[in-house]
Amino acid sequence: MTQLDTLILQKLDAEHHLHPFNDNAALAKKGTRILTKGEGCYVWDAEGNKLLDAFAGLWCVNIGYGRKELGEVASKQMTQLAYYNSFFQCTTEPTIELAAKLAELAPGDLNHSFFVNSGSEANDTILRLVRHFWAVQDKPQKNIFIGRHDGYHGTTMAGASLGGMKGMHKQGGLPIPDIHHIDPPFWFADGGDLSEEEYGLVAARRLEQKILELGPERVAAFIGEPIMGAIGVYIPPMTYWPEIERICRQYDVLLIADEVICGFGRTGEWFGSQYFGFQPDIMPVAKGITSGYIPLGAAMFNDRVSKVLKEQGGELAHGATYSGHPVCAAVALENIRILQDEKIVERAKAEVAPYLAQRWAELGEHRLVGQARIAGLVGALELVPDKKKRAFFPERGTVGPRCRDHALKHGLILRATWDAMLLSPPLIITRAQVDELFDKTWKALNDTAADLGM
Repeated sequence: MTQLDTLILQKLDAEHHLHPFNDNAALAKKGTRILTKGEGCYVWDAEGNKLLDAFAGLWCVNIGYGRKELGEVASKQMTQLAYYNSFFQCTTEPTIELAAKLAELAPGDLNHSFFVNSGSEANDTILRLVRHFWAVQDKPQKNIFIGRHDGYHGTTMAGASLGGMKGMHKQGGLPIPDIHHIDPPFWFADGGDLSEEEYGLVAARRLEQKILELGPERVAAFIGEPIMGAIGVYIPPMTYWPEIERICRQYDVLLIADEVICGFGRTGEWFGSQYFGFQPDIMPVAKGITSGYIPLGAAMFNDRVSKVLKEQGGELAHGATYSGHPVCAAVALENIRILQDEKIVERAKAEVAPYLAQRWAELGEHRLVGQARIAGLVGALELVPDKKKRAFFPERGTVGPRCRDHALKHGLILRATWDAMLLSPPLIITRAQVDELFDKTWKALNDTAADLGM
């Protein structure tokens, strides 16, 4: 692609395309980066720059770029039956097979899937069906959801309400009624002198306090990401989730693990709940279900919830044109086949994760890094002005983007949230590519420190 081609495309983009989570006026002046090719752990932009994608697109390209098998499966399904809906007492073969495969993979008795197009839609579905679940059991007052401040569950009205991002709540009159939030488990910021294990229990018991404040008879469900991704990869202490589960069981509150990021191998386990040792009642999934090759999500329910919905719920007045789309289901099945047949999740856990953790910890020794946190193949570097103090930069959110931009100049894609550099590479990343990731991140940290006069 010539420079003129790129400029023309950037002009068209500025005139006609609204980008998510961007200042679109500023972006129009700067010009978008146009990606043109992907292979393995790398992508190329329109200017010919080769970039190590250490963020797997948007947490999702688990099997890496360029797997032709997924395109071939999509083409075959499009030729045979490009589309049919799940309304009118109908479905398609790939949709049935995918529901059965997910039941096989999911922990516990999460045996029932409602298919959607994204994680946001999965959480919208869950909000409606959980309230319906309690209402048909003569408990319509049990309709309150509890989430966490700074949690992320999508951008739809329900998803953004369930999440606790204040910036999102400023747009569109959010949150919708009967959704409450508690503080997240972030030891680095508010753990004080407590050990991480002690702090995990303290943070979890905020849920119990909120349930008692609102009334157990009113609280329908608690929702949380096993690892809080978008806010900066907050990895809770191992004591946190088992205590959350204990509290939910005690007060008969449904436990929802939002596995949109963690699902399909990100932590080295198939699902984040397995990594932390707890069993959810409900589980939204997306992203890694197709490795991002095609849009698909699912809301998964355990036997208890599904039995009520099927036997007492009457007609399920919820759905979408593309629920259970056969092409998307076929691609998901092929993606899962590759993950299983090539033992990608097992290799990520046994071989890649330990080496990545070692090298990530070495990055934690940099003078700009206050904490290097990692679980499996997801992590963050918290950039701070003083390594001896657990404190943020006075103007929080200005240093991280600088470091991100320096990383791009060195051929590396990392994400910046506030002043944390986020990591989420394809699960197929090699040891040599981990070394490349380390070298380029170290250079970006040095460049950022030089900017700051450190």
